[in-house]
Amino acid sequence: MNNETRKTDLVRRSRAIEQIVLGHATSDGAGVKLTRVLGQALQQRLDPFLMLDAFGSDKPNDYIAGFPNHPHRGFETLTYLVSGRMRHSDNAGHQGLLETGGIQWMTAGCGIIHSEMPEQKDGLLEGFQLWINLPAAEKMQAAGYQDVQSEQIPEWVTADGVKVRVIAGASHGVMGAIQRPNTEPLFLDVHVPAGVSFSQSLPIGHNAFFYVYRGEVAVAERSVSAQRMAVLNNNAADGVILQAKQDSRLILVAGAPLREPIVQHGPFVMNSREQIEQAIDDYQAGRFNVVA
Repeated sequence: MNNETRKTDLVRRSRAIEQIVLGHATSDGAGVKLTRVLGQALQQRLDPFLMLDAFGSDKPNDYIAGFPNHPHRGFETLTYLVSGRMRHSDNAGHQGLLETGGIQWMTAGCGIIHSEMPEQKDGLLEGFQLWINLPAAEKMQAAGYQDVQSEQIPEWVTADGVKVRVIAGASHGVMGAIQRPNTEPLFLDVHVPAGVSFSQSLPIGHNAFFYVYRGEVAVAERSVSAQRMAVLNNNAADGVILQAKQDSRLILVAGAPLREPIVQHGPFVMNSREQIEQAIDDYQAGRFNVVA
């Protein structure tokens, strides 16, 4: 979508950084190397967000094996590909090719078995996967999937040259590619030139964080360097003011907390241990979302 120039929100009081998190290196799927930035230790604090993985490598052996078939239940996933190509396939009959700048939104709901496999043999594969919880009343809804290609994602720019890709939620009157009730997620990819500030309003009570994947960004003189996540506090501020110390890129994420019990066992996220045991039993018995 063509860039659109808009005035920035007036944020009278910025949230401050509560803590800075350095993720830990791990692997998932069939050995894909990634950094787990948000894990179970922060799930209550950053409710409704359950997990954030960042991945990025130009070494094929770090990603080529991909994520073969595996199950999920009870939440949604947003996959944003900064660079590369990845194929989605699931047992509900959905297929999709995720390419540079595009996103995939998957609702695991009552159960889905899917794969995410790189469709490249060399070059950079870089992106993020964010897990977003579902409210208890909707965890057993039918599974769903959609993809949005890069050119379909709304973008706008400020007079100072900040580019904002509005992936979910809304920014300065620009509606994002994805809108969801209950959790009301905001997911922005923000490119900020050196020395320039960017302001984004945030609803009071929504949990929020940002992750810097290029450069260095400060909030009220506290700097966050690349490959680090900053958790924003929940004071009475009306938004956040970010200042780039150098040419920088970051994702800014916020959402409405569900304030419900969170019980996770691997790829299943429910509200009780009994529901987890049922999920395991249903999966092992072949009762997940199967195409007739």
